[in-house]
Amino acid sequence: MSRLSEVTSALMPHLMLAPIALPMFTAALLLLLREEQQRLKFGVSLVSTLVGLLVSIALLQWVHRQGAEVGMGVYLPGNWPAPFGIVLVLDRLTALMLLLTSLVALCSVLFAGARWQRAGVLYQALFQFQLMGLAGAFLTGDLFNLFVFFEIMLAASYGLLLHGSGRARVQSGLHYIAINLAASSLFLVGAAMLYALTGTLNMADLARAVPQVLPADRGLLHAAAAILATAFLIKAALWPLNFWLVPAYSAATAPVGALFALMTKVGLYALLRLWSLLFGADAGASAQFGGLWLILGGMATMAFGAIGMMGSQRLTHLASHAAVLSSGTLLAAAGFGQDRLTAGLLYYLPSSTLAVAALFLLADLTERWRNDGATLAPYENDDDAPFLSAELVPTAGLNLDDEEQVLVGRVIPAATAFMGLAYLMSTLVIAGLPPLSGFIGKFAMLGPLLDPQGLGTAPGTSPGPAGWTLLALMIGTGLVALMALTRSGIRHFWAASERDRPQLHVLEGLPIALLLAACVVLTVQAEGVMRFTTATARALYAPAGYVRAVLNAPPRTGPGDSARPAGKEARP
Repeated sequence: MSRLSEVTSALMPHLMLAPIALPMFTAALLLLLREEQQRLKFGVSLVSTLVGLLVSIALLQWVHRQGAEVGMGVYLPGNWPAPFGIVLVLDRLTALMLLLTSLVALCSVLFAGARWQRAGVLYQALFQFQLMGLAGAFLTGDLFNLFVFFEIMLAASYGLLLHGSGRARVQSGLHYIAINLAASSLFLVGAAMLYALTGTLNMADLARAVPQVLPADRGLLHAAAAILATAFLIKAALWPLNFWLVPAYSAATAPVGALFALMTKVGLYALLRLWSLLFGADAGASAQFGGLWLILGGMATMAFGAIGMMGSQRLTHLASHAAVLSSGTLLAAAGFGQDRLTAGLLYYLPSSTLAVAALFLLADLTERWRNDGATLAPYENDDDAPFLSAELVPTAGLNLDDEEQVLVGRVIPAATAFMGLAYLMSTLVIAGLPPLSGFIGKFAMLGPLLDPQGLGTAPGTSPGPAGWTLLALMIGTGLVALMALTRSGIRHFWAASERDRPQLHVLEGLPIALLLAACVVLTVQAEGVMRFTTATARALYAPAGYVRAVLNAPPRTGPGDSARPAGKEARP
């Protein structure tokens, strides 16, 4: 048993490559297959994404079992020590984001298999490249490779956004490409300035170098960080930099929109990672730089998202503004830089992402039902449909009078009941109402706001204007989101009695059920998940462990390795 444990411990660091390498090789294989082989392409992509989910679960368990102090893994792909070579870093925050990405990706693949993958070419290959970029952005330990994986992710997203063609997608896609090219340029400028000041792009080495920057260069450091943060804030949908998001996300096909619900979280992840490393308590004169701007910008984004939800008529616009509202809540909470508040936002992050992704998928089914009744997919006949069609609709059970008019009411078709229940659960999570995980996440953030000591203030004092404002916004925007979602639900479900009965593919209902089941699991296992996020937040705001683990990670010795630098020992 001990021998097996040793073998597992030796192999687990190599498994860190799988979230990047697996989708890369899968995409290469898919490019070799003809477009007519849709079933085979779907099968390959599905198996790869499912394996990726299992790998993410294994990595999360491995990191969590290591304990609070050494809960991370460091892998040197080129076998050069940091900061000289490429480094991949896995801690609890990375593992959480990888698991969330894999789960949403699996549901998106399943939903696309029912109809949307046939609306254009190279869908599955682009999808896998997107997963590669997302996983690499979470795992990389230096700014240069973060930029590389950002570009891989964005290049794939350009094709996915345009998938299915149409004027609205092309127009929104061009705007999306333009704004992201501008963000990439800002990324390069900010990274170049940081490199000029510190001589490194390794994140751990940057954390060591920032406190040593000369006072005369401190303003230039802050300017570089602000330029770099602007690139991340564009992706995180901070107001007023988020004007592109709603048109782009609402124009995308449903499975792409569900996957794009993760894209704003990439910007938030990058901000959390770099801000806690570079501008933590040990950053000297730069400690907590930009925190107030995050709080104010996040609050403005919350208000913008809530107003947008109230003014939305289409479900896709509603889901897009819900993504903006979620991002604003997370950014405002992150700006306080307190571990208890961050633990709550890390619990709320997957809950809101899963619910928004489910809402994007539901929007496709609901709009199709509203516009053309029982139209399932662009197949000429049922025999062409590659997957099981589930018309879970009871046809009996009507109570008629002598004139054969409905006397009591109709039996609700099972497909309609499923869609309505799924919409209700998404509403509860997004609005933050009990008993689901959205309420627990918001309550976990409200607790530190109401407890003065939770925000680092003295006992007996109030949370301050920023704390009270965020508290009011979290409650107020939740109420506005509830009203907007309820109004839309009444229009699409309660007032839909004259429509034909909807029909539902198994591959369309299953991913929605999986996403919402994950929200239920988060609710049932709230205590264990909160312990995990609390440990994650504490490690995030105590970056010395991260710095030591990365800079002191030894390369594997072997023939020909003696000439390589031994790494930077005894780092603080």
